[in-house]
Amino acid sequence: MAQVLVICGATATGKTALAAECAKALSSAVISADSQLVYRGLNIGTAKPSEEEKLGVPHYMIDVAEPDAEYSVSDYRDEALPIVERYVNDGKIPVICGGTGFYINSLLFDLSYGGVAADPAVRQKFINLAEERGKEYLYGLLKECDLQSAEKLHPNDLKRVVRALEIYHSGGRKKSELCDGNKKRFDYLAVAIDYPREELYARIDRRVDIMFERGLVDEVKSLFACGIDENCRSMQAIGYKEVLEGLKNGSLQSTMRDIIKQNTRHYAKRQLTFFKKLPSLINLSPEDATVERVLAMLDC
Repeated sequence: MAQVLVICGATATGKTALAAECAKALSSAVISADSQLVYRGLNIGTAKPSEEEKLGVPHYMIDVAEPDAEYSVSDYRDEALPIVERYVNDGKIPVICGGTGFYINSLLFDLSYGGVAADPAVRQKFINLAEERGKEYLYGLLKECDLQSAEKLHPNDLKRVVRALEIYHSGGRKKSELCDGNKKRFDYLAVAIDYPREELYARIDRRVDIMFERGLVDEVKSLFACGIDENCRSMQAIGYKEVLEGLKNGSLQSTMRDIIKQNTRHYAKRQLTFFKKLPSLINLSPEDATVERVLAMLDC
């Protein structure tokens, strides 16, 4: 029987609701695996679950960092892994839910197993290079040697760009290729809700429309007024960066909305590609993605 339940996949597929329902049935908890839900103050654009949507179930790894923090995968792992281990040790099945693949992998696998040790000298060389020639230049170097890793990172995510370059130049291996050798920490059941592409896009469009109706633009204005700008990692999230840029350029809200919809579709495609590599992932149709179905699979 699985020790951990993982509900993952593309944005706007209903992961949050299914996870809360499963955790409630299991008398357990939800551990969020979303790189934007960690930030306080980013509520509307991240579709952060309300107390009602949480169904009275404990939710962890939401609102754990200030919006100007440089919150990394290792920061997430260090906080979230002890929570998962505590529930597993108590005989409970925690539910890991989210669409940030690196977060999920950091909990399910020991990423140092078979990996590349840190090389401070190489790391400092690339940090110095970024200071001298800029983050975009460094990002271009990563694209040349490990395009797959580069496509999953933002040029401003200096720490992870440097680490990917460090891995390649120290160990001669691409960071994107290291996952296959990782040691599994838990027996897990991983499921994703698999919508037909056009239906997924329609759900994304509806979600973006709802965000604007709920006041996404005002939320971004409020964050910016508090000093949270495009240099903060939190503001690289889809929805926030487009609105912030649109406000600076005097764009219409309809233009911002269309750009966010397009970028979210692209992001969803990248998520689907990423999770195809998660071992033993089971794709469920929306009709099969029920609490009863998932719990039955856990008992197998």
